[in-house]
Amino acid sequence: MKNQELSKIFNEIAEYLEMEGVAFKPYAYQKAALTLATLKDDIGEIYQKRGLKGLKEIPGVGASIALKIEEYLKTGKMEYYEEFKRKMPVELDEIVKVEGVGPRKAKVLYEKLGIRNLKEMEDAARAHKIAPLFGFGDKTEQNILEALEFLKRSHGRFLLGEILPAAQAVMEKLQQLKEVEVINTAGSVRRMKETIGDVDLLVISHDPGRVMDFFVSLPGVVKVWGKGTTKSSVRMKEGFDMDLRVIPPESYGAALQYFTGSKDHNIALRKIAIDRGLKLSEYGLFQGPRRVAGKTEEEVYRALGMAWIPPEMRENLGEIDAALEGRLPRIIEHQDIKGDLHVHCNWNGGANSIQELAAAAMALGYEYLGISDHTKFLRIERGLDEETLEKRNKEIDEINDRFRQEGKKFRVLKGCEANIMTDGTIDIDDEALAQLDYVIAGVHSQFKMSREEMTERIIMALKNPHVDIISHPTGRILKRRDEYEVDLGRVLEAARDYRKVLEINSYPERLDLNDVNILRAKKLGMKMVINTDTHQVSQLHLMKFGVGQARRGWAERGDIINTWPVEELLQAFR
Repeated sequence: MKNQELSKIFNEIAEYLEMEGVAFKPYAYQKAALTLATLKDDIGEIYQKRGLKGLKEIPGVGASIALKIEEYLKTGKMEYYEEFKRKMPVELDEIVKVEGVGPRKAKVLYEKLGIRNLKEMEDAARAHKIAPLFGFGDKTEQNILEALEFLKRSHGRFLLGEILPAAQAVMEKLQQLKEVEVINTAGSVRRMKETIGDVDLLVISHDPGRVMDFFVSLPGVVKVWGKGTTKSSVRMKEGFDMDLRVIPPESYGAALQYFTGSKDHNIALRKIAIDRGLKLSEYGLFQGPRRVAGKTEEEVYRALGMAWIPPEMRENLGEIDAALEGRLPRIIEHQDIKGDLHVHCNWNGGANSIQELAAAAMALGYEYLGISDHTKFLRIERGLDEETLEKRNKEIDEINDRFRQEGKKFRVLKGCEANIMTDGTIDIDDEALAQLDYVIAGVHSQFKMSREEMTERIIMALKNPHVDIISHPTGRILKRRDEYEVDLGRVLEAARDYRKVLEINSYPERLDLNDVNILRAKKLGMKMVINTDTHQVSQLHLMKFGVGQARRGWAERGDIINTWPVEELLQAFR
């Protein structure tokens, strides 16, 4: 949990520095924030075991940032951060979530209109006080109002990427108790839904009192809503609620099924039970007073005449009929993934070298890794021009030569993430694209085009013979901006006709394509790829979120191209 707290603080420090126009330093804090957000090890434990030296060994954490982490771990505060908050008393983390309002505009809004939070921003926009400010205007004011409405709709929801690490940290602590025999997450976390309201944990225990005492006393608990012998509810420091239930062994499977949901899936199951003269609840499946199933989920589903349904599929979108008829797909597993094709290295602002990324990919058991640096239009990301891309390709060739000499079968692939310009052209010459193993193209600017214009823009890019993959196809950023206006049906059909691949981006803020669109693409017979959009080594572990999204969209191994061996993959691109 300290990892996430520190990540949030460093992101805000970067924003304060940008607000003051400081060069270079914001990037250092952003890198540290990214590292901590995806760091598998607990930062407190690293410091406890290895002290300041251990902190400095974390990628993206230099001496100055390490000292600030140490101060926070020791005191719960960071004076450098507190100074910024005193100087500029705005709710910066909330304000910069408004699309189009970065740190510098937030500073103008505070200095000119005294705006400190979202409510004051909305009041000022509705009173037309923002448009007259230099650098804003009527269109910006209207965009702010639209963005504020979007934020209201997503209020109270947390990203799966924010919640899952916290839930797993609590589970790991509970698993260390000898009184806990079995523990599982339930609810939308177990279904890997992209945003989460709260967390449900179910345990079997021979000493519930001890488990509940431990649970309500966990670090990070800021309020206890209720504490009992079988259920306790708490509010965590990050703002979400967590419930813990102790379930008797004979009912555990039924309770796990019930509390996993979804609500629509459960209603449909209960109807099937009633049609068979049974009653299904969190306590079990009953025929009159006799419990006929309940110990495991598998026996509950079996007693209802169907195969066990993976949690990610339980949305009442046809999975129950498929299970009853014996035609449930064998959806993709994490171990099916053989490589990641959307990875940024230090040639274009990523934190790690190609060699470091390759070593990490090999440690994950991958067979290949695709380096897909941004191209020249994205100057803020140090996008590569034709000459620089050629130099990077040469380094990849040298690394692959070395791997061959060492007898390693691992392969680094040459790719890029090119930019789709407003007219649908690509921002880098075809001759440079032809030297690559594959090309990813994506929309990174001008999101406010009309539906027709955006659709034609993407279809034009799909027609380019060098483009193989469209990255984050709808452009959404969860809890920050909606999808851009686009006729995705036409885009999907064009991608199918031109034999192109659409990305399932694993980054927790994106998860784009979403589950519904994955299923649409699958039904059209299209191929997809699950990528992480990694900018540093630790983000390679984000693959689990993309796999979860693919499973929610019923994707099978054959639907996802990075389950294929490297030669088959390259042949498909050729």
